[in-house]
Amino acid sequence: MLGSLYTSVSGLKGHLTALNVSGNNISNINSIGFKGGRVTFRETLVQTLRGASRPQNGLGGISPLQLGLGMGVGTIDNIFSQGVLQNTGVPTDLGINGEGFFILSDGNQEYYTRVGSFGYDADGNLIDPSTGLILQGRLADSNGVISPGAAIENITLPFGRKVPAKSTTRITFGCNLDASATTATASLVSAGTTGITSVYGTAINGAGGRHEITITGENAVASSLAGSNLVKPGALDGSETLGSLGVTEFNDFTIGVDGGDPIAITGLNESSTITDLINIINSTVTGVTASLEGGEVVLTRDYAGDGATYNITTSVAADGNITRQIFGAAVGNSFVVDNGTASTLVATDVFTPEGKAPMGAVSLSLVINETTGLVTGIEGLGGGGVVIDANNGLKAGTAVVDTAPTEHYTSIGIYDSLGVEHNLTVRFSRSPVAGMWYWDASLDGIEQIKGGQSGTVSFNEDGSLASFVYDGGSLAFTFSPANGADEMSVVFDAGTPGSFDGITQFSSPFSTTAKGQDGYGMGALTSISIDSGGIITGFFSNGVSKPIAQIILAKFNNPAGLEKVGDGLYVTSSNSGLPMRGEPGKIVSASISGGALEMSNVDLAEEFVNMVVAQRGFQANARVLSASDQMLTELVNMTR
Repeated sequence: MLGSLYTSVSGLKGHLTALNVSGNNISNINSIGFKGGRVTFRETLVQTLRGASRPQNGLGGISPLQLGLGMGVGTIDNIFSQGVLQNTGVPTDLGINGEGFFILSDGNQEYYTRVGSFGYDADGNLIDPSTGLILQGRLADSNGVISPGAAIENITLPFGRKVPAKSTTRITFGCNLDASATTATASLVSAGTTGITSVYGTAINGAGGRHEITITGENAVASSLAGSNLVKPGALDGSETLGSLGVTEFNDFTIGVDGGDPIAITGLNESSTITDLINIINSTVTGVTASLEGGEVVLTRDYAGDGATYNITTSVAADGNITRQIFGAAVGNSFVVDNGTASTLVATDVFTPEGKAPMGAVSLSLVINETTGLVTGIEGLGGGGVVIDANNGLKAGTAVVDTAPTEHYTSIGIYDSLGVEHNLTVRFSRSPVAGMWYWDASLDGIEQIKGGQSGTVSFNEDGSLASFVYDGGSLAFTFSPANGADEMSVVFDAGTPGSFDGITQFSSPFSTTAKGQDGYGMGALTSISIDSGGIITGFFSNGVSKPIAQIILAKFNNPAGLEKVGDGLYVTSSNSGLPMRGEPGKIVSASISGGALEMSNVDLAEEFVNMVVAQRGFQANARVLSASDQMLTELVNMTR
């Protein structure tokens, strides 16, 4: 009878414990990083009233006769399921997604927590504000390198500390130089004795500089010959009639041009004058001009050139005809005009690019006038596109023509050892060599350039970089800042030869730029960010960013074996195992979310159900106690 009292009391205690655990879970429904608990029950002592016996002598076996003496709490477990991550926007709020714990220390003992609401103290330590415990991790060196073998220690952020200036050592270039661009407008500087009258157009090769054009030889000469009349040698004035000059045959006079069919000169008679003869020839025969010069009739082939090709031939001379009487040809012969000469002109160009040495001589093409046969122009300067005219015929001599450069500029600020910024400008200009550009660097202050300020950049046929070369064998651009800072040597990185990761040359607009440089001035830490691997990156007032530290997490073989010590903290126990420390995502299978906190993992609906179950269990045990009390009352009353 008394046993039922004690049994019901054990049930009351157990279910009261379950109610306490659920109450604690619910009270921490909004506690950051809280992990809910769970109660399990077990049967406690058992009284054996009769032991078991095995089957024997034809009788079956008998099971033991035992009486339970109540229940007890088996375990109160911590459930380490993942809580929901809630964004807060605070950089030092951290949430763990996965296994593991933040490591905190007071200098003597380590504590472990999932509560990530960290802040700073006066010394820049990253701490848990509610306890003052300092977050643990690995610190980076002065170059921002975090060694995997570095000691795990307090994470201290250097707010207010100065970061020394770093001298620029490398500039990175990228993007495109336009393969087809040209602004190389030509202009005549001096014509000399060449007869050049105008220069205009734009050089196709886009190269800027000075062209010295040397012209040698003679221009073509047209075939031209004066007749020798028999009656008034050298004294004709044009008014004389053909009859007065002894012409009796007027219908056999012909003129042939360049060996072609003879053309008859008709409409003449004894009253026709020398002027009439000249006019009829000029109106009848194309390519021939007749004129009166020095008292004689002159026939000129209008197209200049070799007399063997460009000539005039009259009909055969006979007594009394025009060929004999006016032009003086011997009887049986024609009056032949074939004393023209071909052009022997040669034009060569020596080009001197801006700031460069003269290049080798290049032959230019000559332009022959289709009407006169004279050389009246030059072409091919700058790869074509430039028109050079000599309207009255080209002559021997030297002319000077300038072409403007086709260029592209990019500028970038670089830093010396004192943190002083210097403005560097790099100019790219097209050279006359296909696929090659000149470059030159300049500074706009009092700096003193020592070397490596110019060179060439060349490209392959597919537009990829072929080479980037400094003039004079230099390996870098060097200069003295002239302000007390160290002399600087800056490498220009134009990309990998044969690839497209730097400067390219395509027929697309200019976009080449100095993309970046590795120097900076003095600065102070202004803000931080934390990535999923726990890397804390510092952002400095000089625009530099670099790693400062890395948060290290701890994991355990049996996290349920950790002991709670309050404030969301745990310490190791003999059943938790020793902590295994490492980087998130590597040693510990977790990631860190910056600007977020892990919420409690308590399921409110489940806890309400657990409370109802605990309440009903408590109520049922109370009924047992009440029934036992009534039975004892009846037993006592039986003696009355």
